[in-house]
Amino acid sequence: MRQSLITATDALKGGNRMQNLIKNFLRAWLLASLLAQIGLAAAEDSLLLEDAVTLAVAGNSGLAKIGARARALAEVPSQVGTLPDPTLSLNALNLPTDTFSRSQEAMTQMQIGIAQTLPFPGKLGLREEAAQFDAAAAEWDTLETRLVVIRNVRMTWWNLFYLDRAIFIARQNQVLLRQFVKIAEIKYKTGQGLQSDVLLAQVELSKLLDVEISLQASRRGQAAQMNALLNRPANMQVKLPQEANELLPDYPDIAPLRKLALDTRPTLSAQRSQLDAAHTRVNLAEKDYYPDFKLGAAYGARNGSNPNGSARADFTSIMFSMNLPIYTGKKQDRALAQRKAEVVKEKFSLEDRVVQVDTEIEQALADYRAGHDQASLFKTGIIPQASMTVSSMLAAYQVNKVDFLNLVRSQITLYNYETQYWKALSSGWQAWARLEAAVGTTIPRNYALKTDQGRAHE
Repeated sequence: MRQSLITATDALKGGNRMQNLIKNFLRAWLLASLLAQIGLAAAEDSLLLEDAVTLAVAGNSGLAKIGARARALAEVPSQVGTLPDPTLSLNALNLPTDTFSRSQEAMTQMQIGIAQTLPFPGKLGLREEAAQFDAAAAEWDTLETRLVVIRNVRMTWWNLFYLDRAIFIARQNQVLLRQFVKIAEIKYKTGQGLQSDVLLAQVELSKLLDVEISLQASRRGQAAQMNALLNRPANMQVKLPQEANELLPDYPDIAPLRKLALDTRPTLSAQRSQLDAAHTRVNLAEKDYYPDFKLGAAYGARNGSNPNGSARADFTSIMFSMNLPIYTGKKQDRALAQRKAEVVKEKFSLEDRVVQVDTEIEQALADYRAGHDQASLFKTGIIPQASMTVSSMLAAYQVNKVDFLNLVRSQITLYNYETQYWKALSSGWQAWARLEAAVGTTIPRNYALKTDQGRAHE
């Protein structure tokens, strides 16, 4: 567009003041644009996309919280799969209350004993297995949270990139409109234009200033969100590079993506682990119909002597007990029914998550196709045509063949198209981030369908 504007200006004949003003303005605008681009590209502290992802994975507090929960649950299986601690007892048996003498009565003894509770065979193993499934589900939840964090970072980064480009384009167009105001003022003073043209240009310039204010506010909000994802202070400055990858991948076929997601999406694996845990607890509830046991031994030391003068013999005791599950109708039956209902719930939860994942893939792919096609259309068709239109109208305006209103409208239209291009590109990459998060992994290139744009790059 810039070269076209210069060509159109140079093609104008005459050396009047207005033409010189236009030439000077175009040269100054090109120089300012070039310097702005160099300044943006040379920023050493620019936050690259992959660097943002790395920082978020390493420092995001929400992800760290889920990881800590998974580590905590990983410590549970060995605890519930181990026998209960044995019980040590120290007893004074048959001690007379009148003298509290250990030698007065023959049955008085000081006893030490130990007892161990023994769950019915199989119960400990089932408890440990269920806890292992819970720990595995928590680990899968950590991976799912990691996917969500990466997706949010990528989406926020691309939204920031779009806002930066939109602000840059708005400022460029403010420079143009200020020059349009000067041109309109000169034509009005020389009797070749209307005062309404001056006012129109000023109004459009004010609109662009208002747009920039809104864009800046949106950018501050997105920057704060990015800092939150990176676990940094909310007011920390976020600088992005001026350039980014504008070549969107060919959109993939949805059928293999659905199959891939069934194996790679962490939330589905987490739900399967929860279902396995529910099945294990059903088996454990069935074991509760059987009793637990308690085995113990004790040694009692006695003082004093027998009537014949011999020392009293010490006592030893062996104890065995078991609970009697006789209230099965109100306890074990109800517990088993509860566990079976939990299995049904987990089955439906798994089916529901499969549907949700499938929906996420479908929606993300639809949004990606729209962003992909719109970005291509703006880049290769609409923007070049609109740029040529502005150049043509600028030349025609100098010879009074086009009114000022159409000239300004054509420039505003070009501004809108350029902004929409970056919005479509950003939306495409955001949808791609959602798509990979929905699948649960990086999408293989062999899943891509060939588009016209993809063939053009081969």
